[in-house]
Amino acid sequence: MARAFLFVLDSFGIGGAADAERFGDVGSDTFGHIAAACAEGRGNREDLRSGPLDLPNMTALGLGRAARLATGFEFEANAKLRAGAFHGAAQEISSGKDTPSGHWEIAAVPVTFAWGYFPQTVPAFPVSLTEAITRKGNVPGILGDCHASGIEIIERFGEEHIRTGKPICYTSVDSVLQIAAHEEHFGLERLYALCKTVRRLVDPLNIGRVIARPFVGESRETFERTPNRKDYATPPPEPTLLDRLTGRGSKVIAVGKIGDIFAHRGISEIRKGVGNMAMFNAALGAMDDAGDGDLVFANFVDFDTEFGHRRDVPGYAAALEAFDRRLPEAFARLKPGDLLILTADHGNDPTWRGTDHTRERIPVIGVVQGLRGGDIGLRPTFADIGETVAEHLGLPRGRHGTSFLETIATHA
Repeated sequence: MARAFLFVLDSFGIGGAADAERFGDVGSDTFGHIAAACAEGRGNREDLRSGPLDLPNMTALGLGRAARLATGFEFEANAKLRAGAFHGAAQEISSGKDTPSGHWEIAAVPVTFAWGYFPQTVPAFPVSLTEAITRKGNVPGILGDCHASGIEIIERFGEEHIRTGKPICYTSVDSVLQIAAHEEHFGLERLYALCKTVRRLVDPLNIGRVIARPFVGESRETFERTPNRKDYATPPPEPTLLDRLTGRGSKVIAVGKIGDIFAHRGISEIRKGVGNMAMFNAALGAMDDAGDGDLVFANFVDFDTEFGHRRDVPGYAAALEAFDRRLPEAFARLKPGDLLILTADHGNDPTWRGTDHTRERIPVIGVVQGLRGGDIGLRPTFADIGETVAEHLGLPRGRHGTSFLETIATHA
């Protein structure tokens, strides 16, 4: 029995979602627009990066071919492929373009129900919920109560939060309630406790996540978020790939926020780091420690939080290039028969209007060490990824998705 490694480049969509119109995202293309901006010089930033987007290792896995399949966008689509590489794209069938929906579907459990959302009004939260947060959370009230981006709302309300002790509560187009509070003035553990309370309060509203967003600093000019974010997610509605693996005795090593996304269900170990490069180090360590039948499931969140939501094209491009440069270290750890998949959970086009996720197809690229690889085509659901990992690791077929292992598994 071999091992599997699943790396999610959070928000690295490749455009072309068949249902993008329903989300107002027709034409969004995270990868395509970043690459185009770099080619035109709009992706340059002094002392950060310049020139065309340079992703030789992902290109050798078929990233350009995946993009052409998704949207027709041409990016070195005829480049030579690595031995055993496979490439394709996948369409999401889940009802939302949020992190849990994308990850759960990757783990072979699509979200077929409707999440609860808060309206784009001020206030955004029902009065009954605000009163319950105040009373059961033992706080003097809340600030914000609106749709907002995390950086902007901390700058707007941070000083008042320190002065009054009121937590900053806000939401987005995702099914989420986020709570920002100062690590020292309010207290990190107090913030976590408040989020646990709010998690129970929003369960009847079918809200996917409550997120703790701690920050430090003493003024608008010095506020900055810390790495101590914590997500309190509702659990998946049925057993995921992770549950199936741990249930049969295999190990699932979660890197980054994977544990939070799955409500810590089906997780054997959690490893974290601050920033994509530290997360890559953690993923490499997990690869070293994984045994036969184990899965390493890693999320690289900076693409989304630091660059997608902030609409930072040069930053996103530089982060992709830095990630690509590290891939040979992962390749070197692959043993015969090991499966490595690189994918995403949704899009977050940094050239798009607003600051929210974008509905896009995702790349499904990777390598099976010692096997043929090839073109896996356009997959009708992200769940095909989970079912491929399941078959590779010797699990019975699940309820959702179809493995593409047969397509790529002929010996080279």
